[in-house]
Amino acid sequence: MSLVPVLVTAALLAAAPVDSTPRIAAPGPLVAPVALSLPIASTDTVRPRRKAVTYSDGYARRVTIHKTLSWAMLPLFALSYASGDQLLQKGDEAPGWARSVHPYAAGGTAVLFGANAVTGVWNQWEGRKDPNGRKRRLLHGALFMAASGGFAYAGSIADEAEENGDKRRLHRNVAIGSMSLSTASWLLMLVKN
Repeated sequence: MSLVPVLVTAALLAAAPVDSTPRIAAPGPLVAPVALSLPIASTDTVRPRRKAVTYSDGYARRVTIHKTLSWAMLPLFALSYASGDQLLQKGDEAPGWARSVHPYAAGGTAVLFGANAVTGVWNQWEGRKDPNGRKRRLLHGALFMAASGGFAYAGSIADEAEENGDKRRLHRNVAIGSMSLSTASWLLMLVKN
């Protein structure tokens, strides 16, 4: 005799509502509870346990640095855009603040992206065996690296952009595209965490 029908019957009886109203027994045969037979899962359908993934203390420090620096990204983008827009619209007639601020904002973005690339790639490598959120982390990293490449290209044509209107517009478009990619990458991690 299988143990499953007995356990199911016991569970059904235990879950039955208790009625304290007195009843008069009706004549007739006694009816025993019906035992249900449920299939027993075979051992080959049991999922294997996940392996534990351990992270170093350095991982936590790098995550803190990475997240802290990422909050500086949007103000740098706003400053770069505002000063760059003045340079694009007015050229040599642009206000002095735009001429002096834009290189520093762009340089700050380069430093931020360099530091976040180091901390992000290092943590991506350390967490490579952790299946939790892997696709999201990989997408975040791919978007971030594409944005980094865009910023590097925008920086490489910055000198030509000062002299050529077409290069200036290309510089702006590539920088805005890179800002958009990196903001999407940042929001992906911000919303899911």
